[in-house]
Amino acid sequence: MDSVWRQTAQLPQFAPLRSDLKTDVLIIGGGMAGLLCALRLARAGVDYALVEADRICGGITQNTTAKITSQHGLIYDRLIRQFGVEAARLYLKANQAALQEYRRLCRDIDCDFEEKDSFVYSLNDRKKLERELTALNRLGFAAEFAEQIPLPFPVAGAVKFKRQAQFHPLKFIAAAAKGLQIFEHTRVLELFSGGATANGQRIKAEKIIVATHFPLLNRHGGYFLKLYQHRSYVLALKNAPDVGGMYIDGDERGLSFRNDGDLLLLGGGSHRTGKQGGGYKELERFVQSRYPDAWETARWAAQDCMTLDGVPYIGPYSKNTSGLYVAAGFNKWGLSSCMAAAAVLTDQILGRENPYAKLFSPSRTVFRPQLAINGLESVLGLLTPTVPRCPHMGCALKYNAAEHSWDCPCHGSRFGENGTLLDNPATGSKKRM
Repeated sequence: MDSVWRQTAQLPQFAPLRSDLKTDVLIIGGGMAGLLCALRLARAGVDYALVEADRICGGITQNTTAKITSQHGLIYDRLIRQFGVEAARLYLKANQAALQEYRRLCRDIDCDFEEKDSFVYSLNDRKKLERELTALNRLGFAAEFAEQIPLPFPVAGAVKFKRQAQFHPLKFIAAAAKGLQIFEHTRVLELFSGGATANGQRIKAEKIIVATHFPLLNRHGGYFLKLYQHRSYVLALKNAPDVGGMYIDGDERGLSFRNDGDLLLLGGGSHRTGKQGGGYKELERFVQSRYPDAWETARWAAQDCMTLDGVPYIGPYSKNTSGLYVAAGFNKWGLSSCMAAAAVLTDQILGRENPYAKLFSPSRTVFRPQLAINGLESVLGLLTPTVPRCPHMGCALKYNAAEHSWDCPCHGSRFGENGTLLDNPATGSKKRM
């Protein structure tokens, strides 16, 4: 079933690329990240072109819960411990700046933009909430502690960020994309020094931004080890309460809540792609127990790229790829991260200093515990003697009965029962071996 955003917005259509093209900057990928890069480059007077393999925002963007916030779970205590106070402060500033830029843009766009307070709650661990508040106090941010929140279960409390936001992402894109140089149904098949090939045409470009959710080049940057993917699920409910804000559990396996008009969007059931998880059944059980008079009007799932340390990869693709840039690994917080990526990458392309570039650098250390987990999953996937296999790197696929798909636990590619590609990094149909 389509998301509520897809059901209630009409996106503009763009023609495929049908001849060779020369441009200063080529953007590959027409999700929110690529489109915001295009919008920012256009306003800076840069010659650019964006190519999308299918339709713009036909992947992750249409399946977001559309919260615009710098409150990315209980992240700031962890960022201080991993990177130090100054780096954590930069992360907060980058995302607050992204929120402010959405505010500015949405003044002129009818996209249901609303300021809402944001909350991260815990069911039973008040101390971790207090640690997060202490961290935010060190960063000079005025977060608050909420003893009670209007959810149908008791909590130990919540950390509150005032004046965050939510909106209709596809209504925003429908307006923002008009006038941009975009080519849909234009799949890049090869990258080479100084350009790419797509639809049998050559695109010459001095610089290239890869904004394809999962980076498409395996031989550079090590993204197949630096990223893994998570699936999460959403039910849109009628006749459910207005919770008055945006709420998410500090436990990544917990539930999220926000309203869209007269609908309540309930999220959760998350798990690593290719692994077992709660999925829709977990949400259905919750509705039956807590909102027995509500009924479902839509359901959808999202897939998010997760980094080793919880910070996105934004910047030069690798140390050995001059003129090639990447924006990936938004850790379930893609809207603010996409806007931050557009700002960082535009500055780098224009040769300007950006205060957040070092923080988001894709070349920062990979020596994090998650690296060993990702490596083990890849080895197990390669050694599992089953069919079918993922064409990306040959890992064994797992059948996802809830969504009737074949999923890769190594890197997150997904395929329909007939083998059709649903999610990258694979670029073609599944295969048998």
